[in-house]
Amino acid sequence: MRVLFAGTPAVAVPSLEALIGAGFEVVAVLTRPDAPTGRKRIMTPSPVAARASELGIDLIHASKVDAGVTERIAAYQPDVAAIVAYGGLIPMAALGVPRHGWINLHFSLLPAWRGAAPVQRSVIAGDDVTGAATFLLEEGLDTGPVFGTLTETVRPEDTAGDLLERLSRSGAVLLSQTLSAIDAGKAAPQPQFGDVSLAPKLTLDDGRLDWRQPALAINRRSRGVTPEPGAWTMLDGQRVKLEPVAMRPDVRDLAPGHVRAEGRNVLVGTGSHAVQLGRIQPAGKKMMPSADWARGLATPENVEFE
Repeated sequence: MRVLFAGTPAVAVPSLEALIGAGFEVVAVLTRPDAPTGRKRIMTPSPVAARASELGIDLIHASKVDAGVTERIAAYQPDVAAIVAYGGLIPMAALGVPRHGWINLHFSLLPAWRGAAPVQRSVIAGDDVTGAATFLLEEGLDTGPVFGTLTETVRPEDTAGDLLERLSRSGAVLLSQTLSAIDAGKAAPQPQFGDVSLAPKLTLDDGRLDWRQPALAINRRSRGVTPEPGAWTMLDGQRVKLEPVAMRPDVRDLAPGHVRAEGRNVLVGTGSHAVQLGRIQPAGKKMMPSADWARGLATPENVEFE
């Protein structure tokens, strides 16, 4: 079966590799154009583009699937298109090109968390279990019938990055199995059922910690926005980045946002009990252990996060 693969970030790479390993003929890869990365803003290919180049697969770079890109896709005569976090909408004209349609690997148990940030929103919401699903792409936002699912337990210490890494590998197997079933004529997608929730793309504001909230909510948010866009707070009018915080239910005498150093531990008050900082990155400096940061403060007892 001839497969067009569409994907951009690192979490899509295991799926590309799984399809190649399963013997599918990946005729081309659709991915986003090179983008500037790092402090020097060097133009860099997407992780999927880099891996496809290593594998000798033709690349189609596009930030938008317009008529021209649709024609290029059609020229490869794909039987099916597999899409994993490509990062752009697929219009109806392109959806109709492969005879088996576009099969999307989505990192949630649909219809939960439809949208661009399902894993991040799941962690922030405090889900105990999440998963992945393969479904037939259609015009609606992640609304198509589902071919298969898998589940994954959300561990107490999981960041969104941790969870995505695991789901990217188990999901790659699910995608390969789904395409095999389609090729064998044994696939039977089922309509989605259950409560719908939405997972819009995270913005920088989603990473701001509100110290008036309970510690559990702050812990979940700090994990859900890691590694991107990252957790942060304000201090003296400047943005300070934070790594995920741990809960300290034994400390309840700190007001929300107030900071206290206790030996190697740096505590911050919340709307319930305190949390303990991991590493911290003050404005204009590198990430460092919170204890080192606290030792450098002139009056640590007067520090209050906004």
